[in-house]
Amino acid sequence: MRRITVLYGVLVGLFAVVLCRLYLAASNTGYAARAAGQSSVTLSMPARRGTFYDCQGLPLTGLQTGWYALCLPGESSYVRLYDAATPAGQAALYQRRNAAAPFLLEVSRDVSALGVYAYPSVRRYCQAPLCQHLIGYLDGEGRGVAGLEAALDRQLAGSGSRDTITCEVTGQGRLVEGTQPLYTRAGFEGVDVQLTISRPVQRAMEAVAAQTMTSGCILVLDVDTAQVRASVSLPGYDPDHVAASLDQPGSPLLDRTLAAYAVGSVFKPVLTAAAIEAGLDGLVVECPGYTMVDGQVFRCASGTAHGTVDLAAALEQSCNGYFIRLGQQLGAERVLEAARALGFGQHTPVAGSLQGAAGELPALETLETSGQLANFSFGQGQLLATPLQVAAMMNTIAAGGVCRTPSFVLAVLDGESGEVVESGAIPAARQVFSARTAQRLQQLLTGVVAEGTGRQGAPIHGSAAGKTGTAQTGQFTAEGEEKMNLWFAGFCPAEDPRYTVVVLQDGQTDPVCSSARIFAQVCEALWLLEQE
Repeated sequence: MRRITVLYGVLVGLFAVVLCRLYLAASNTGYAARAAGQSSVTLSMPARRGTFYDCQGLPLTGLQTGWYALCLPGESSYVRLYDAATPAGQAALYQRRNAAAPFLLEVSRDVSALGVYAYPSVRRYCQAPLCQHLIGYLDGEGRGVAGLEAALDRQLAGSGSRDTITCEVTGQGRLVEGTQPLYTRAGFEGVDVQLTISRPVQRAMEAVAAQTMTSGCILVLDVDTAQVRASVSLPGYDPDHVAASLDQPGSPLLDRTLAAYAVGSVFKPVLTAAAIEAGLDGLVVECPGYTMVDGQVFRCASGTAHGTVDLAAALEQSCNGYFIRLGQQLGAERVLEAARALGFGQHTPVAGSLQGAAGELPALETLETSGQLANFSFGQGQLLATPLQVAAMMNTIAAGGVCRTPSFVLAVLDGESGEVVESGAIPAARQVFSARTAQRLQQLLTGVVAEGTGRQGAPIHGSAAGKTGTAQTGQFTAEGEEKMNLWFAGFCPAEDPRYTVVVLQDGQTDPVCSSARIFAQVCEALWLLEQE
């Protein structure tokens, strides 16, 4: 009996302890706050990021609205939202169809009519993305990987702030009766970036490229400022699904405007400028279709015999033999100096860490070999250059001998107010050769389009000037046919240049359209845009 009494006393004591613990827990406000927190679920929208704008303030990114749906347990979200979900969203919806907590699902449209909470979100890239190679793309975490997205990642991302949606939920993950999700907009500490690109011009150039070329690029510069109005590279890719392009032929992720290529005869205006400046532009050569230099034979295109040619005829007919003799008269040092003054052999800054390739200029010692100097004189041999460098060279001719490094960024803007935080650097202007030399070059290049190898570059409306170029690559197809780089670089209108244009088709054997004809279409598109 005594043991029973002791056992009973122990049980009563334990019961009293439990009651005390329950009382203390119920009266503790800290516990109450934590309990309330456990019934609150906060979901994050995608991180906010600065927008790219064109030179007129038109957006280049964020042109379309995306949507996110709030999926709540027990509300048949799988059935209602499956058709509206993106392919990735459908997979996520299936995997989380039995989820016990709310989650956000990316959908293709506003689904609020289905009785679902829906929230708009800016889509970074539209279905037909603009300027995709220059702007670049993001990784799965929203960080910049390529192009300006990578070069300006820290500034565009800011603090990485995210808008949030807070739900008060029951133990089953459903909304507490009488409550609604609370949407909280976060402050944004990042910046927007205004580019020199013109959205109408960029769209027009992308349309021309899509219709006329399979691999290559188009650049359009404003002559007076050397600001880049359009930058197109093909083949393209989908910045929302980059993985699909990784193994595709043609290197679709490569920005060809910033890569270095063999340039061929578009380099001949460099020698022409040097010759005019040195007073050696009176050379006359007899061209039988080939030139012998220390036992080496250098042929003109297709072995064409040009007969007696002066500087104008040599440019019009792109006579290799003439420019070999001109290079010999000028000497390697003078030709190299002219090329360096125009930006060849040097990286071209774009923004942040992004820059165009330096390309390659042969060393002076290399050009002491007669064959190397001969090749270099008509744009072959060890010479490599980017389309951007070629554009800078041609723009110098169009701008009266004033050389400016092409620029891409106009200003950095506050992400909230839109006020200018920092203006883009204004490239220094350098008088590389005289205005008189530039005027003579403009006349000579007008003759190339009017009478010479560039006749297909003549637009229907207005006039143009420029130079063709066909460069050997040393790469061959399985059938043994050599791939060529096909260039046309020029400006329009010829008498009062406003735009400099460079067209490159790389690695070609049978192009859909000549680069000169593409140039003409570009000039025509620019003329039409000015009529609007």
